[in-house]
Amino acid sequence: MSITPEALEAEFSLTTAATRLDFLSRRDNGDTALNVVRDDADADDWSASMRDTGTQLDVDEALELLALGEVVSRRAHDSQLVGIRAALRGGAEWEQIAAALGVSPQQAWDSFTESIERQLESEAAERARELAGTRPGR
Repeated sequence: MSITPEALEAEFSLTTAATRLDFLSRRDNGDTALNVVRDDADADDWSASMRDTGTQLDVDEALELLALGEVVSRRAHDSQLVGIRAALRGGAEWEQIAAALGVSPQQAWDSFTESIERQLESEAAERARELAGTRPGR
């Protein structure tokens, strides 16, 4: 199996991807010793396994962690469209939406209009553009 965001997107729901991401993140002990390769050559040294009480992800798990992070990021970003549309329908101003996203009103509007183009068909896109109104000024 190829460990890519595209492969994992098809396999995991957002909830499952986030849960697996959290699990893998918590499992890694964070050991960041650079340029150190584990030497498992001494298989007769049974005490080595007793001394190594930390947990490190293997390569496949580390790649899965990276790809799952991207899956969760993409899906979370895509969910902004739904959230912004709901906020606008409810009467929220771009300043309020921007505060909820932690960006400027202009950035929020730009992100929303980019999401419209990327995710919606023509009729739904037109309605969303009308809902967005004009780009907020500075």
